[in-house]
Amino acid sequence: MGRLDELRQFSLLKWLREERQSRKLILFIVFVALLLDNMLLTVVVPIIPSYLYNLDESTDVVLKNNTPSQQNPPGAFHNIVSLYDNTVRSLVSNTTAMSTDLVPIVPTATEVPLNSSDCPRSNSKLLNENVKVGMLFASKATIQLITNPFIGPLTNRIGYQLPIFAGFCIMFISTIMFAFSSSYALLFVARSLQGVGSSCSSVAGMGMLASVYTDDEERGQAIGIALGGLALGVLVGPPFGSVMYEFVGKTAPFLILAFLALFDGALQLFVLQPTKVEPESQKGTPLLTLMKDPYILIAAGAICFGNMAIAMMEPTLPIWMMETMCARKWQLGVAFLPASISYLIGTNIFGTLAHKMGRWLCALIGIMVVGISVICVPFATNIYGLILPNFGVGFAIGMVDASMMPIMGYLVDLRHVSVYGSVYAIADVAFCMGFALGPSIGGSIAESIGFPWVMTIIGIVDIFFAPLCIFLRNPPGQEEKIAILMDSSCSMKIRSYSTTGTHHQGGDMEPEYDENN
Repeated sequence: MGRLDELRQFSLLKWLREERQSRKLILFIVFVALLLDNMLLTVVVPIIPSYLYNLDESTDVVLKNNTPSQQNPPGAFHNIVSLYDNTVRSLVSNTTAMSTDLVPIVPTATEVPLNSSDCPRSNSKLLNENVKVGMLFASKATIQLITNPFIGPLTNRIGYQLPIFAGFCIMFISTIMFAFSSSYALLFVARSLQGVGSSCSSVAGMGMLASVYTDDEERGQAIGIALGGLALGVLVGPPFGSVMYEFVGKTAPFLILAFLALFDGALQLFVLQPTKVEPESQKGTPLLTLMKDPYILIAAGAICFGNMAIAMMEPTLPIWMMETMCARKWQLGVAFLPASISYLIGTNIFGTLAHKMGRWLCALIGIMVVGISVICVPFATNIYGLILPNFGVGFAIGMVDASMMPIMGYLVDLRHVSVYGSVYAIADVAFCMGFALGPSIGGSIAESIGFPWVMTIIGIVDIFFAPLCIFLRNPPGQEEKIAILMDSSCSMKIRSYSTTGTHHQGGDMEPEYDENN
């Protein structure tokens, strides 16, 4: 029996060695990396608002206990904290009915257990949580936004293997910090550290896929599958986090994610061999030149504003539900389930369909539907009323991402040099801007004028942005030299892949356009 297990293990290792350069195996690695990244991104959504609120409540109780008691005026409320049954008793002083003698405290119907009610007792404190939670959620995207411009050019110099493995290592450390952090400051550091790891994983992963899938239709399908990993992480994260937090505790979901991250790291270490430095054989278009391309900017804007809608909902929707629906902890995560399921459906359907119907049209319709759906969210009076608008938001964002991510690679092939690290750094910057500005701005607006106005504003912005996608219908190619400044030494090289997975640059298959060399 032992020899049989050894034989099976040997066969698995042999298969992995033979398939090391397989495009499907690389796609699987990127899929898992995006899955874990976005599970960690969203698992905190139902946990952090409730956890920070309870943390502040317990801190206030401790401070009140340590404050020297002062004589209260007649008719004032006395908060008496029991160290035995963890309840707060509110007794009203009545000078005509109470004597100065010590009276035994008898539990009455006015007792309020600290954790027995799902309805927060302090609306003002709950509104203040909007800003704290928004800043915490935005920290990851902000750090990722700063890191991306460095990761993109770095992949052109050292290849994609080292950055994606570094992303795994940083993500693992961040997950462990989330599991054992018990203060706002440590949670903030963990979330920020996640931004660095996410930048490495997403930019290197998408660039790797674009480099191995050279056909535009195949690339769209592959990126659609990879975005399915992102969607699955978004799908599983909130309900997984809320259920585990409700019935097991805060630490458990993060330890499970850390264990899954170790599996992904071992797979990367064996298959990708990240100790090797494999730079690109041609110099890519400078990042600033790509950022001046108006067509790339429109595609990036669609990614940014499409995802900003759900980013604004992440910190504000749970708090609004706690305030208006008295939602339980598990409901805070389950509310995002329709959006996650529909995003998974949308990315898989439109990974292929967007190429046939026109990616510009797919993105235009998607952004319009996002805008209409988020405007409908505040009309819900219970968790069931959130199902349809959240489903629309997720499905429409899936349409936008599944069409705009492949078009970024297509625009580079059409108008620049076929080196993809920098352009997917721009795509990730756009994604991060949505998730950086969304929570921070959304939390502040929700505190000032309320959650319904937050949804109305971002909905109107999306609806007005959507017509710009028409410009992506037929973007001019490199020969037309419109609206961009091109380096005359840039070359257009097409990669082809043999059956063993090794690739060749240029060769006899496609001509190279290189005037100076």
